[in-house]
Amino acid sequence: MKDLIKQLTEAYGPSGYEHAVRNIIRQHIAPHADSIEVDALGNLHAVKNGGGNGLTVMLAAHMDEIGLIVSQITDEGYARFSALGGVMPETLIGSRVVFTNGALAVINIDDWLFHERPDRSHRTLYLDFGVSRRQDVPVRVGDVAGFERPFVDLGQTMLAKSMDDRIGCAILVETLRRLENSPHRVHFVFTVQEEVGSRGAVTAAYHVHPDVSIAVDVTDSGDIPKRKNFEVKMGQGPAIKVMDRQLLAHPGLKRAMVETAKKHKIPHQLEILTVGSTDATAMQLAHEGSAAGGLAIPCRHVHTPSEMVSTSDVQHGIDLLLALLAGPIKLD
Repeated sequence: MKDLIKQLTEAYGPSGYEHAVRNIIRQHIAPHADSIEVDALGNLHAVKNGGGNGLTVMLAAHMDEIGLIVSQITDEGYARFSALGGVMPETLIGSRVVFTNGALAVINIDDWLFHERPDRSHRTLYLDFGVSRRQDVPVRVGDVAGFERPFVDLGQTMLAKSMDDRIGCAILVETLRRLENSPHRVHFVFTVQEEVGSRGAVTAAYHVHPDVSIAVDVTDSGDIPKRKNFEVKMGQGPAIKVMDRQLLAHPGLKRAMVETAKKHKIPHQLEILTVGSTDATAMQLAHEGSAAGGLAIPCRHVHTPSEMVSTSDVQHGIDLLLALLAGPIKLD
C-alpha cells in the first residue's frame, strides 16, 4: 500500500487542480468498483453494490491539498502569492513549489527577522524563480502551485507533503479493494476543493443522497510539545469523531463505530476538534440530512509541507471501515 501512498502524496493536486490525483485513484479502483463516474465539479464516484437490504453509505476523502496562487509579478522577476486553503506563512520559508507547467520556485521573506515583524502574513513572502526580469518569470497571475516534497517511508511512520488528505484517499482505495459481501450500497467518493470550503462534498452528497456519511481525513496530533487539551495521539489508532468546529457527529453512528472497534479489538481514539472541520459537515446537511461522522488519522505537522502519520493508524483505519461495512449499522 505504501507504493500507492507515495504516488498519491507526490502527485500535484492543489484545490481545483485534482485531475492527476483522480487519474491515479481511478486506475487503482477500476477493477473493483461496480460503477465509476466523474461529476461536473470533478468528484470521483465509485460504487460497490451491497448484497442485502442495507443502507446507502457515503465514504468521502478529499483529493486536494493546500497550495498557492500567484497574485502579482514584480519587475525584478519575483512573484507575490495568496493561499489556497489554510497555508500558515511561518511554515513556508525555504519551501519549494511547483506549477502545472513544471516551473519551480523557492519561497523567501522580505526581511529575515520574521519573528519581529508585526505583519506575519503571506504579503511578506515571495517566490524566487532564479531570474531577474519580469519577462523571464515562467508563470502568470492566477497560476497555481503545489509544494514539492518527496514521500519518505520511516517504517512506523510516513512523511509527505499532502497526507491531508491523500492518506484518506489511500484508505478508501484499499477499503474498496477488500470489501466483500456488505449489505450496504457503498459510495466511495473522492472529493475536490475541501480545503477551500468542502465544495465537492456538497454536490457529491446531493447526488448520492446517503443514509450514513463518513468523512475519512486527518486530524491534529496531541503528542507534540505544548499541544494542550487534545487527547488524540499518533500511533494509538484512528480517531472516531465526536465533534469539530462545525459538526456534532451522529451519536448512533459514533456508537456503532466505537462498538465495532471494540468488538474487533481495533485500537481507536475519540476526537473532539475545536479548530477545523471536514467533508462530513456538507454530507450531514445535504437534502434532509444524513447520519454523519468521521474517521481521522492523527497527523503531526498538519497543513505544512511535511505531514507525518503512523503506518499502524492507517491499517487500523482500514480494518475499522471494513468491519463496520460488513454488517448492519445500527443507528438507534
